Amino acid sequence: MRLLFASAFSLLLASSAMADPRGFTVNDLVNLDRVADPQLSPDGRWVSFQLRETDFDANKGVQSLWLVAADGSAAPRRLTAQGQSSVSGRWSVDGKSLYFMSSRSGSMQVWRLPLGGGEAAPVTAYSLDVGSFLLSPDGSQIAVSMEVFNDCGSADQSVIECSRKRLDDAAALKTTGKVFDKLFIRHWDSWADGRRSQLFIARLGADGKADATPVWVSKGIDGDVPSKPFGDLGEAAFSPDGKTITFAARIAGRTEAWSTNFDLYSANVDGTGAPRNLTAANEAMDSYPLYSRDGKYLYYQAMKRPTFEADRMWIQELRLSDGSSREIAADWDRSPGPMSLSADGGTLYATANDNGQNPLFAIDIASGKVRNVSGEGHIGGFSIAGKRIVVARDTLQAPADLYVLGNKELRLTRFNEDRLQDVRFGAPEFFTFKGWNDESVQGYVVKPWNFEPGKTYPIAFLIHGGPQGAFGNDFHYRWNPQTYAGQGFAVIAINFHGSTGYGQAFTDSISGDWGGKPLEDLRKGMAAALKKYPWLDGTRACALGGSYGGYMVNWIAGNWADQFDCIVSHAGIFDNRFMGYSTEELWFDEWEMQGTPYEKPENYERHNPLNFVKDWKVPVLVVHGALDFRVPVEQGISLFTALQRRGIESKFLYFPDENHWILKPHNSVQWHNEVNAWLKRWTSAD
Repeated sequence: MRLLFASAFSLLLASSAMADPRGFTVNDLVNLDRVADPQLSPDGRWVSFQLRETDFDANKGVQSLWLVAADGSAAPRRLTAQGQSSVSGRWSVDGKSLYFMSSRSGSMQVWRLPLGGGEAAPVTAYSLDVGSFLLSPDGSQIAVSMEVFNDCGSADQSVIECSRKRLDDAAALKTTGKVFDKLFIRHWDSWADGRRSQLFIARLGADGKADATPVWVSKGIDGDVPSKPFGDLGEAAFSPDGKTITFAARIAGRTEAWSTNFDLYSANVDGTGAPRNLTAANEAMDSYPLYSRDGKYLYYQAMKRPTFEADRMWIQELRLSDGSSREIAADWDRSPGPMSLSADGGTLYATANDNGQNPLFAIDIASGKVRNVSGEGHIGGFSIAGKRIVVARDTLQAPADLYVLGNKELRLTRFNEDRLQDVRFGAPEFFTFKGWNDESVQGYVVKPWNFEPGKTYPIAFLIHGGPQGAFGNDFHYRWNPQTYAGQGFAVIAINFHGSTGYGQAFTDSISGDWGGKPLEDLRKGMAAALKKYPWLDGTRACALGGSYGGYMVNWIAGNWADQFDCIVSHAGIFDNRFMGYSTEELWFDEWEMQGTPYEKPENYERHNPLNFVKDWKVPVLVVHGALDFRVPVEQGISLFTALQRRGIESKFLYFPDENHWILKPHNSVQWHNEVNAWLKRWTSAD
């Protein structure tokens, strides 16, 4: 036996040695299995999670649900069929079933899978798609969101059936014109059709099926519950006794496109009475409600400055008996994500950007003391049951896998090890330097995968979007530095003034100064990196950015062109004033430029890239999607037109079926291939 084992181990080593090391490629990136949404069973013994696999024939990602033992004693196993998406797995109260959403019946509905054996059965069978769902604490009710026409329905017809009929009637019309009398007319990548996402509650029968006619608990709310386009029922919470549900909604009427005033509304689950506004006094955002274990308090997050979407999120505690409130961890200058509550009810858990990391934090409710419980890396999801905490963690050198936290951390999944066994990732290193006003600024470099001491390497200088965002210790699927390191480039990424994770004052500093402090930080960051890392070749460098990063490379083209051999501008703003009139979420531009384009035209012109077209000389690859309503495609077309009229080397990569992001696998491969070819063309040493 010992000889057989030794022989097998030798063969394994020989097999591994036969595969030559190589760099990470876009084909690796789009084929990776993506682990997400861990959910511990009520007894803490099992973890369900979501896995995205790439279906290249269908040109999309397909989600399935999996199960793994929380103590590592059993390997992960698939719960739902491959090739048909199943998402949002949630445990039944008794831990014997898993609820999830799937379109296997022809529309998106809620299903229940018994884990002791047997096939999944439908829980809902509504004539409209279910957008999200939430189970009540005792498991007897289910909240679902659906998009309906709020003015639809009658005594003889529910709002759901009326909305279905109105959609069918509209589809049968020969006319295609749409009439609007207020904004939004379109949002993110979809045109408005008059429907609103609304919240319904149904009782679950003995057969596990939901009531055919659920109670419309958000009736009267002329807004979306949950918010669109990315909201879910993390924006809602049942009270512990299941009699009340609290949810976030924005009722803005004609000001919706320039308002961030979300409030928390409480509604009776039986539909009696109108929803009650709990946070009317705050004209900024209130969201992510979470009840205390005894139901006496409501924890939630709030911003303080109306119309500023990147304001700090403050943790609030609302005493429901008298409406008094207090701030929790008021001195913690970070913006947490959605929260979970510990089993004893004394601790809140949430993730937050923090100095290039995105850890899980424990916040003591009584004292406000905050501690990092997960270490370095990016926590993309977490779940708590009893004293057990499971997280999905990724880093600059590893896609997400599941880990159980503790004195001795336990890794539960290893999904991409085989396909990455011969890949050598570039080594990252964070550094700090004195940026604008001599304030400390952080960035990182990533060595090329085939780094050799004594050699120098061309630079991919990445500029993040937001602008209130950050490059961190995470594994990104659109701007992953390893795809450039895998092509032999060194990477520099700077978290300039305006980035998140360094305190709210640092984030605030970019507003009204898009082309000022950030450009100074980028210039000083490049200089600091070149001085610190002699293997960087500053004579061969290209700047790349998307969204605000696209704006910044357009600004760089007229204000710092001598540093770069080429530019890649993805979904970038070319004309600030036109952006102020054509984007959908007007609150963003109006805060950042400190007024509307007609009130403060000088603010839009102060750092407007189009005013420097005469100074352009660097080759530019322009990329834009037709379904991008955040930065409309005309911005990219205008940029390309200016480049062509100036006679500057340029290309326009246009995607008719993509939005602000390039999401389809084949399109992602094309995007990366075009970008890499552009970088190599202009940084070649030949």
